[in-house]
Amino acid sequence: MIIIDLLKSDPWRMRALCAARTLDLPDWLIGAGFVRNLVWDYLHGYEKPTPLTDIDVAYFDPTDLNEGTEKEYEAKLKTIMNENWSITNQARMARINHFHREYTSTEDAISHWPETATAIGVRLNNNDNIELIAPYGTDDLMNLVLRMTPDLGDGKEYFLKRIEKKQWMTKWPKLKIV
Repeated sequence: MIIIDLLKSDPWRMRALCAARTLDLPDWLIGAGFVRNLVWDYLHGYEKPTPLTDIDVAYFDPTDLNEGTEKEYEAKLKTIMNENWSITNQARMARINHFHREYTSTEDAISHWPETATAIGVRLNNNDNIELIAPYGTDDLMNLVLRMTPDLGDGKEYFLKRIEKKQWMTKWPKLKIV
């Protein structure tokens, strides 16, 4: 699969996956722009990567909903790889996002992220294989399609404002909003 090959050929992303794996978090992944930007840059023929604002690590641990734990994990990762890490326990996020029910897993949680092309994540398993988690598949990501996830609670206006704020159409002009 092209996404896995792109990740394997990116030493920086592989270091990030190795670093995140050291935390041994339950049901973890690195998602959002970590994967999305890599693919969109490739599909636009960019040689220089589009910078990330952070590295989004999501995990699922209903036994520890303390936000302080997430900050401790971020500090640990920063000592391994000095980047801007954003770590969130998805078991806590349904409450914060005022979602109508609790999430059941990290995959369930990312299925509620705003765009189908962003609702994607990867992890490095103990056998050094990259696992891809994509509740909506990879077609929208690979076809440069921006589509709301089905039950985006904040709706179309939020979706369009988010695209504008992030300047995605400027950064990746081949994108199509549907």
